[in-house]
Amino acid sequence: MVAVTEDPIDVALVLRGIGTARTGGIDIFIGTVRDTNEGKSVGSIEYTAYVPMAEDLMRRIESEIRDRWPVENVTIVHRIGLLRVGEISVVTAAGAPHRAEAFEACRYAIERVKADVPIWKKEFAPVPG
Repeated sequence: MVAVTEDPIDVALVLRGIGTARTGGIDIFIGTVRDTNEGKSVGSIEYTAYVPMAEDLMRRIESEIRDRWPVENVTIVHRIGLLRVGEISVVTAAGAPHRAEAFEACRYAIERVKADVPIWKKEFAPVPG
């Protein structure tokens, strides 16, 4: 499953969809909005994307993962819109017969998303008060 969404990401739903009877290891990465970046305070981040291209590239990453590792399922979901500190911005997950493959596939997914998928962010300073 791959998706770019304006809705909050339901991690429990992702987790329920990643395992099968053959899955011995599930790895999940959850990226959240943090309150600082490069020494500057952050109050929120607005993510934007060219959704058709982003989802196409995410599907390509999923396919690459399936070609490289014996995964049962892969999920890549990125949220767009205005997100506050602490909110989930991205989730990648992989389920495989063994933990090593799950770890490697999940890490590959997030690294490729951050490097190649056309999703942009604009950071905003905290609102005084």
